[in-house]
Amino acid sequence: MGKWLKDNIYASCILAVLRLYIGYQWIQAGLGKLSGGFDAGGFLHGAVTQATGEHPSVQTWWAEFLNGFALPNIGLFNVLVPWGEFLVGLGLVLGTFTTLSAFLGLAMNFAYMFSGATSTNPQMVIFELIIIIAGFNSARIGLDRWIMPFLRMRVFSKNEQQMQKNTVA
Repeated sequence: MGKWLKDNIYASCILAVLRLYIGYQWIQAGLGKLSGGFDAGGFLHGAVTQATGEHPSVQTWWAEFLNGFALPNIGLFNVLVPWGEFLVGLGLVLGTFTTLSAFLGLAMNFAYMFSGATSTNPQMVIFELIIIIAGFNSARIGLDRWIMPFLRMRVFSKNEQQMQKNTVA
């Protein structure tokens, strides 16, 4: 199954549809927050309160992270969350830095689930994992088809040449 996901042209078509679906979900979420005066404070306070009681849905260590870092830096999160969602979606829709976009989306989905929000997050985690496992094939129908070879040729080959010079000297 892994080889089929990574190499098959039909798999790349299915992955493109999957990528577009997930990307659209992220863009919609990000745009809604960018245009609606987003404030993460209420969500984060709600998550912290779910860490207590007989059956807490938020683990204590996560609630401590939210209390100790996220809430004191709420202004940062009010910028990172909507822009992160929008840019992850854009990367997935365009097929640009696809694996990185899927990984960052996966990280955000887990952060939401750690905070007690289920919604579509588990479904998105599964789809993002499939995109990550498929690697380059998930972006074969996308801008990565041209961007990645360019970066390999321009950026990575220069780094490799510099490393070879350093080892010879």
